[in-house]
Amino acid sequence: MSAIAAEPAVRPTPPRDASLRRFVRRNPTIVAGGSILGVIALLAVLAPLFAGDAITMHPALRLRPPSEAYWLGADHLGRDVFARTVYGAQVSLFVGVSVATMSIACGLFIGLMAGYFRKVDAVVMRLMDGLMAIPAILLAIALVALTRASVSAVIVAITIPEIPRVVRLVRAVVLGVREAPYVEAAIAGGTPTWKILIRHILPSTIAPLIVQATYICASAILIEAALSFLGAGTPPEIPTWGNMIAQSRLFLARAPWTIFAPGIALALVVLGVNLLGDGLRDRLDPRLARRM
Repeated sequence: MSAIAAEPAVRPTPPRDASLRRFVRRNPTIVAGGSILGVIALLAVLAPLFAGDAITMHPALRLRPPSEAYWLGADHLGRDVFARTVYGAQVSLFVGVSVATMSIACGLFIGLMAGYFRKVDAVVMRLMDGLMAIPAILLAIALVALTRASVSAVIVAITIPEIPRVVRLVRAVVLGVREAPYVEAAIAGGTPTWKILIRHILPSTIAPLIVQATYICASAILIEAALSFLGAGTPPEIPTWGNMIAQSRLFLARAPWTIFAPGIALALVVLGVNLLGDGLRDRLDPRLARRM
């Protein structure tokens, strides 16, 4: 009797691997944006381990082109452009996340109050409309000019113009949810106001606020770079991408590497945040998710 060769068994795909591939296939923008931000955030966190010194000046090495010692060359003061670019990511990400967190927290509270209490709505929204009438960059410059230049002052100056946008978003959601039957039933049943706001209305604002937070983060990073470029942001000695671009613009023709590195890094971060925001919007919006 001849032996029949057994066919190799096909290993089933682990459910976790299949779910991961399905998520990547259905959410390419989230994966792309998250990957870009993850790599830049990892470089920023690990900067002290490999980036070197970003502050010490070496006049004898000024405007040195890229080499083994200086991967991205040296600036007009002999400082390592690579190290300053990596440390600049720390400031930009910190400013973006801080502004997004503070503006969402303040705007959520004000928006809930304005959308639920009609008497508060009239006063609050007129104030928000007045703030939105002023361009964000001009208001930030005015606020920074009133204080000493620092990272905390820049964060506060960028946060204030972003709050009205969050307030209007939350207020619109609250006005729609407030008329829902389950909210009216809770009001008729004598449920305390704070329980109605937290249990019935607040969950409806989470999805749009997550998407809005990504756009605020990208906007804050750009405004911080613009303020630093104009000399109204962080002090010049702090390595930020705006400061690097401002200090290197006079040497663009002679040493373009001094301005390309921070410019490309700034563009990549903003691109990653916007891709992440677009992907989250498509995923969290029921109408878009159903269409996809």
